[in-house]
Amino acid sequence: MKYLLTLALLASVLASAYSAAEDAVPPDPRVKQIVEELELPRSDTAMRDNPNWHPQRIVASVPAGVAQQMPELEELLRRSAGTVELVIDKSNNMVPSAETLAGADAYIGLCTNAALENASPRLLWVHNYTAGMEECAGLSPQLFQGRVFTNSKRLAGPAIAEHAIAMLLSLATGLPAYQRAQFESRWDRSRAAGAKFGELRGKTLLVVGLGGIGTEIAWRANSLGMLVTATRSSSREGPDFLEYIGLPEELPVLASQADVVVNALPLTPQTTGVFDKAFFDTMKPGAIFISVGRGASTVTSALLAALESGRLYGAGLDVTDPEPLPADSPLWQMNNVIITPHVAAASPASMQRTAIIAAENLRRYVDGGNLLNVVDMQAGY
Repeated sequence: MKYLLTLALLASVLASAYSAAEDAVPPDPRVKQIVEELELPRSDTAMRDNPNWHPQRIVASVPAGVAQQMPELEELLRRSAGTVELVIDKSNNMVPSAETLAGADAYIGLCTNAALENASPRLLWVHNYTAGMEECAGLSPQLFQGRVFTNSKRLAGPAIAEHAIAMLLSLATGLPAYQRAQFESRWDRSRAAGAKFGELRGKTLLVVGLGGIGTEIAWRANSLGMLVTATRSSSREGPDFLEYIGLPEELPVLASQADVVVNALPLTPQTTGVFDKAFFDTMKPGAIFISVGRGASTVTSALLAALESGRLYGAGLDVTDPEPLPADSPLWQMNNVIITPHVAAASPASMQRTAIIAAENLRRYVDGGNLLNVVDMQAGY
């Protein structure tokens, strides 16, 4: 009898597993390519091993602006949720109310203090549409303790890298001044006789912050024939197309040797204001500074002084401090400065990847699997 009961129990378990497998939502076929090409990290621990994992109610922010940028997002989320309740919040401020978040164990949207303060005590998983976590990095321990956070790191890497290289090529060839002349219908060849940055081949480019974005920039710079160095906080390991990878304390020495410095840092207490007067004083005279990380990592007054003194050849800024950059900032009027309003990531492909991975993480969460792009909230990225 005991043997028969054991067989019956085993059959019941197998039947339940088979039923769950039938109910499981299959992954989007595009996920595998994204994960492999951008080397998205996967968590070591499956959600089903978390004692608080009981997927019942999930809230996702999809206001009109997000829906316009990622038109397939809502459909992907609904498919990935399977039979679990999914609430689509269309509030334009991307902060679902406490009533909307009541009882929710997962939230997909923007990680902010306001959203988490409205969250249910049951909230276990938060997925952030952007890579930057600074809006919720200063949370009190009780707001993030025991919770799992994921984000969109690496997904906009190709777009941001191309934007950074476009800025570099434009500055190196003097295109901003020529474009200003074009707006004034002036055939002005005087710039061609002036000082030039010169060709990129053989010059050294330093990537400060060798994460997903920094690696994409480094690969493109290497393809242009540049010697590429980098700093990263985690280790000295990296792709073999880099000449050297240093730790943060080596930044002054590496900056003094670089013809181009690219800021690809996340914003943390350690990186805030790292590009200050002392840093620009150590940079190689006539170098170019490109910033596609976070604006607050650069002291704007120090950057302006380095440009006005002629120490820097030019600067390409997709991020500034503050944002928006005030209309009376002298940076706007400089021929050797390119400013874009924090839009380097805004390509159709990066928006599509963001939608696909948000939905894939939802699928994995519901299925109890290993999430992608888990964030260390202590480190801030």
